[in-house]
Amino acid sequence: MALVWANSPWRESYESLWATKVSISAGRFSIAQDLHHWVNDGLMVLFFFVVGLEIKRELVVGELNDVRKAMLPAFGALGGMVVPALIFAAFNLGGAIEGWGIPMATDIAFAVGVLALLGRRVPVGLKVFVLSLAIVDDIGAIAVIALFYSSGIELWWLLVSVFGLMLVAILRRVRVLWVPVYVVIGSGVWLAMLNSGVHATIAGVALGLMAPARPTDPEGFEDVAEATSSLSQEPDAESVRSLTLQTKEVVSVAERLEHLLHPWTSFLVIPLFALANAGVALDAQGFRSALASPVTMGVATGLVVGKIVGISGMSWLALRLRLGELPIGVSLRHLIGGAAVAGIGFTVSLFISILAFPGEELQTVAKIGVMLGSVVAATVGIAVLLREASNEGSAGRRLRT
Repeated sequence: MALVWANSPWRESYESLWATKVSISAGRFSIAQDLHHWVNDGLMVLFFFVVGLEIKRELVVGELNDVRKAMLPAFGALGGMVVPALIFAAFNLGGAIEGWGIPMATDIAFAVGVLALLGRRVPVGLKVFVLSLAIVDDIGAIAVIALFYSSGIELWWLLVSVFGLMLVAILRRVRVLWVPVYVVIGSGVWLAMLNSGVHATIAGVALGLMAPARPTDPEGFEDVAEATSSLSQEPDAESVRSLTLQTKEVVSVAERLEHLLHPWTSFLVIPLFALANAGVALDAQGFRSALASPVTMGVATGLVVGKIVGISGMSWLALRLRLGELPIGVSLRHLIGGAAVAGIGFTVSLFISILAFPGEELQTVAKIGVMLGSVVAATVGIAVLLREASNEGSAGRRLRT
């Protein structure tokens, strides 16, 4: 929709919509930003909060809580960040080299979504590997945003945000469960981070990482079942409230919040982000200019070649050093196909391109590079995985014969 709108006769309305000023005021205090910034600095905090929850869950109870299981995707993710950044730098030496972080990112939703579309033709172990790799990749992207794409640090505001996070930790420690308290404090942390110079989305990640990833009462299933069966035909409000609280304690806070917010981030925040940021002019002359730009080629080549070489190469090294092992049913060709799919860098890559380049011209060619590289990476990954599935099918038929 963004691409069609931005290249239609109504393209001026697209630009004017996102330039609309929106302000929130309370007495003398006021925040005024255009709609584009409210999406990128406000709504995207929810997306990064969910990312923080996913990272915390994987580190505590998921695939990344076992060092040996985590080594292969960790090595792959490291290669998948370093090699694309180096490729971009090679294309842009002496030029717009500050965009080196753009091709580092993997879009979890798109990558796992592509593998899901292939169904049983892709082994389950590969889906788990790509998901784990994307989580580690997100950790790297968040660190890059915090360290290299934040500017003009205001120490006072940064200390206020740290104090807010410490307050959240204390409330967690004393088991304060009332969600509105955390919403208020979290909003304060976001506001302080917004004014500190560190990108505001880091507040979302930090708060997500602080959510408990283990149930408060992991053995409470039997108690819940007993309390449910003991309710009368007309239960009183206090009994229902007590049972509700007891039920919540058998599922971790991180999992509950992720379940609650995931539909909002998937079906509202990310589509709005894409609508606000993917609208680039694609006339013939502009497209030719973009293809001649080292920024476009650096981003696209980094996402396609860099991800395949970096992830496959570092994963092979981890296997050779016996630091990890391939998941059951996953071959090296599967790994190469998964590495190609990991080159889909849509959401976070677009986000970093906005942070890296303040000028619209460089942002536009970087966005074209992200979209071009993501489409090619997805196509290559699907082709490799389908070919491997076809070879396995042929081998199976010959074996039966």
